[in-house]
Amino acid sequence: MLDKPTLAPRVVHLHERDNLVVAVDPIMPGSVLHGVTAKNRVLKGHKMATAGIAQGDPILKFGQIIGFASKPIEPGEWLHEHNVEMHAFARDYRFAEDARPEAVLPVEARATFQGYRRANGKVGTRNYLAILTSVNCSASVARFIAREIEQSGILSDYPHIDGVIPLVHGTGCGMDHKGEGADILKRTQWGYASNPNMAGVLMVGLGCEVFQIGRWKELYAIEESDTFRSLTIQETGGTRKSVEAGVAAIRDMLPLANRVQRETVPASELMLALQCGGSDGYSGITANPALGAAVDLLVKNGGTAILSETPEIYGAEHLLTRRAATREIGEKLVDLIGWWEEYTARNRGEMNNNPSPGNKAGGLTTILEKSLGAAAKGGTTTLKGVYRYAEPVTARGFVFMDTPGYDPVSATGQVAGGANVLRFTTGRGSAYGCKPTPSIKLATNSDVYQRMIDDMDVNCGDILDGVSIAEKGREIFETILRVASGERSKSELLGYGDAEFLPWQIGAVM
Repeated sequence: MLDKPTLAPRVVHLHERDNLVVAVDPIMPGSVLHGVTAKNRVLKGHKMATAGIAQGDPILKFGQIIGFASKPIEPGEWLHEHNVEMHAFARDYRFAEDARPEAVLPVEARATFQGYRRANGKVGTRNYLAILTSVNCSASVARFIAREIEQSGILSDYPHIDGVIPLVHGTGCGMDHKGEGADILKRTQWGYASNPNMAGVLMVGLGCEVFQIGRWKELYAIEESDTFRSLTIQETGGTRKSVEAGVAAIRDMLPLANRVQRETVPASELMLALQCGGSDGYSGITANPALGAAVDLLVKNGGTAILSETPEIYGAEHLLTRRAATREIGEKLVDLIGWWEEYTARNRGEMNNNPSPGNKAGGLTTILEKSLGAAAKGGTTTLKGVYRYAEPVTARGFVFMDTPGYDPVSATGQVAGGANVLRFTTGRGSAYGCKPTPSIKLATNSDVYQRMIDDMDVNCGDILDGVSIAEKGREIFETILRVASGERSKSELLGYGDAEFLPWQIGAVM
């Protein structure tokens, strides 16, 4: 009998300039792919050279430089840390040349969702009451208040309220009250207090901390009201009395918060946070470009999308500057890259410390490779603005916010900026959720989707089986509309979001 022919492993050749292919299936030595015989075993998501590469010559993926050969590389060799290195090279910065007017649909033609219209005109996708803290010293009291409310069972009388959440952090003192760290914390706290997914806020402090609630209220013109209350433990009389006062304040807010009803609103009221974590070699091929296609649809419908994680666009920023609406916007992005280079050097690090060990196990070799894939989340439309961490996002369309690459810190900045829904792509399988903003998980490959089915909302791995980026982008966009209308994401069903509030702590701790 004749042996049944063995199918060749599938590979992806992403750009005509590329001198590599990405393995969709594991490659065994001796396999002939893209006209080249494999010399090594290559795992899924990893790369194989398709041409000889001299030492010092660039490695190209997506048609862009992702690193340089640290030794001579033969066709068919596995490409990874053992033979690929990263060093500085000149970027071809050009500004605004690819910017174009957006073809935004008229209001009557836009997609819609069911949202909560707030008194200031903003629209929420969820209806939470939050207990914020000025300092770590008041974190336990905030948690005690939330626990008392939950254990009382009173929330069952208010079905339109999604919950009472304590959002605590580990800072608020031991810092310069006029320093950058204090400014970021104050901005972040105000951003959460004013996020449209919040129906009401209780701010709890100790009393003697650097972050003074009174000064913060004065800075943002915040007044005590039916939807905002504050207290300090020292003035209230200690822990027990503060918990009693906090519970009473939340109980007073519940009836008003419960009155709000969902109504039909246009998709232009959506502000979408874009995140990726636990990335792998498929991230830039499946989930990230598919999310980018959904972003293009959102922008077409008048909405806003926030790309962030500045260290994870390093090496791809020159592609974003071309899409900037103005040269000023593009130069602001380049200035951020310079700040991060200096920041990492000052702390005895380097930008290529990112990717993580998990990213590398999944096939990513350098930050340049990771960044080119991560930037795909931003779609193809014009870059309308660049914002500082937790700064209110006022532009509509595609924008960028400066954040670290660490997912909880980055997402915290985006939510503080006004994001009312979040999309999170993952290849290794990140465990993450976000309150008050629902997080929707996109798996880059079918293996992790099936293995972590209770955590993943959308499988983008079927793009490797022939589903188009455009088709998957439409599926993602429709999922966003459903979740924004109240459908629970997987992370919400699991109960994630209480521990993921993590403001960026920067500057000296004293």
